Amino acid sequence: MDIKHSLKQRIVIVFALMSALVAGVFAVGIIATVHVVEKRLTAINMSGNLHRLLKLDNVEEWRHRPEKGELFYADDGASDLAMADDLRGLPLGFQEFFRGKRAYYAMVASVGERHYVLLRDQRSFAKRERILFGVVLIGFILSVLLAVLLGRLLASRVMAPVSSLAGQVRHRDQLLELAPVLANGYARDEVGALARSFDETLGRLRAALGREKLFTSDVSHELRTPLMVLATSCELLLEYPRLDERSRTQVQRISKATAGMNQLVETFLLLARTEGKNAPQGQRGTLSQIADELLEVWRAPIEEKNLTFIYEPCDEAKGLYNEPLLRSVMGNLLRNAWHYTDTGFIRLTLHAHGFTVEDSGIGIPLEKQQAMFQPFVRGDEQRGEGLGLGLSLVQRICGNQHWTVTLTSREPAGCRFTVVLEAPGQVSVCAVWARA
Repeated sequence: MDIKHSLKQRIVIVFALMSALVAGVFAVGIIATVHVVEKRLTAINMSGNLHRLLKLDNVEEWRHRPEKGELFYADDGASDLAMADDLRGLPLGFQEFFRGKRAYYAMVASVGERHYVLLRDQRSFAKRERILFGVVLIGFILSVLLAVLLGRLLASRVMAPVSSLAGQVRHRDQLLELAPVLANGYARDEVGALARSFDETLGRLRAALGREKLFTSDVSHELRTPLMVLATSCELLLEYPRLDERSRTQVQRISKATAGMNQLVETFLLLARTEGKNAPQGQRGTLSQIADELLEVWRAPIEEKNLTFIYEPCDEAKGLYNEPLLRSVMGNLLRNAWHYTDTGFIRLTLHAHGFTVEDSGIGIPLEKQQAMFQPFVRGDEQRGEGLGLGLSLVQRICGNQHWTVTLTSREPAGCRFTVVLEAPGQVSVCAVWARA
């Protein structure tokens, strides 16, 4: 399993592992050195003691002169100094010797044809080694704990400039024109270089946002006038008495497309002005009010296609919502249902805090469901109308308003779009269900 740690945790882990490695090497080195040195000093000491005993003139003094913890044997000595059979085969010099489970150091020397053995019990040495091992182990554990403690302290100090820089970058005021330069508050090191990179990137982003604001302002000014001219011209043409039926149908299509484009432009401009934050709460409306308005707009086009338009109101739908955005969401879902439904029905159902749009249309293949909310993606490419922006716009509005979009399919065909809005006084949640 891939376990991801923060940079601070990784610094602490590396610091602790490095300290553990160094402390471990020192601990092993100390134990090995003490063991070798002690063994060497023991060999020198026992060699000196054995030669001191051999220089004694009175053999009777041998049994009284060995150091405490040492035993002296001779191959032709008295009964209490007599060498046992297991000692007779020992080679000359210093070595380890075992009698059962007990370990000894043995120093063997010879004078002429006679052999002498001096034994020293290793229990005192083993006890000192256990104490040394315990002290080293405790020191190792304490050094690792101290390394972790120091690692956390040092990591906090090392990461403080990075955390400060991250907080400054996250602050929305950095997108303002008068935002202070980040790099001035940091040293000319790696963090300072990162701050300078952020300054450059944020500068380009501010320039892009400035160009976008100018563009939306120009669009607002330039598009509204021709759309108004188109709408007015269509109204005048429809009042012309000598207009034949075919021309009247074409003018009605132009008028309807103009109204839809005007609504689309207004919605996109509103989203562009409020990108990254909630839209202004100026114009508010209830679900029932918006549904009644759209009912008048869409009933005729739906029934002209010989479809059944079912409207199910809800008396509990009294919450107030952002009227332009909610109208755009509901209108785009109704337009989507009308566009992709050739036979059957379209149903608009209101709920206490949301609504559902159902249709018996052609549906959308399973492999295209995930992409349906992307711009310029259409359910049926063979249909000539539409740019594939409706569902993308619905998703953007829902994200802007913190609503949620939940998508399911109908049997045997069609789809169901359920938009869940917030309860009055609560945070909104939205679910959109993509056409399936």
